[in-house]
Amino acid sequence: MITLIAAAAENNALGKNNEMLWHLPDDFKRFKQVTTGHHIIMGRKTFESFPKPLPNRTHIVISRQADYVKEGCIVVNSLEEAIQIAPKDQETFVIGGGEIYALALPIADKIDLTRVHATFEADAFFPDFAASAWQLTTEEYHPKDEKHQYDFTFQTYIRPNQQ
Repeated sequence: MITLIAAAAENNALGKNNEMLWHLPDDFKRFKQVTTGHHIIMGRKTFESFPKPLPNRTHIVISRQADYVKEGCIVVNSLEEAIQIAPKDQETFVIGGGEIYALALPIADKIDLTRVHATFEADAFFPDFAASAWQLTTEEYHPKDEKHQYDFTFQTYIRPNQQ
């Protein structure tokens, strides 16, 4: 199963200058809980935005740079190659950035989206997707509080079986 996992604003903003636009501790906790023990696929810029590789996950980094090497990562040159490396019997997470999400959307089985209820100026965006083509299976609203500057909603979409 290929799952896109992202936090995106109402205008699909993801980040600017390779940095996140908000700090939502509960979203970080959810991301860690859901992705730990799995393969995570990301673009080079997303990987380089981390201070270090995320623990207890297998990092597959997509780069156009033929000589790009990073310790603790599997580096590939395409999404197709990344998916071939990931185990077929486990959930694999695509974690960004915007270009990688757009490439993976047509083959994704699931979207785990944290919808941040605000709009932001950004240079990376989650791709538009037709929500009507997906089944919303869970939705959990969280109001802003002392730790969270913005309201947000955890949403899980599943692509209906094509028969």
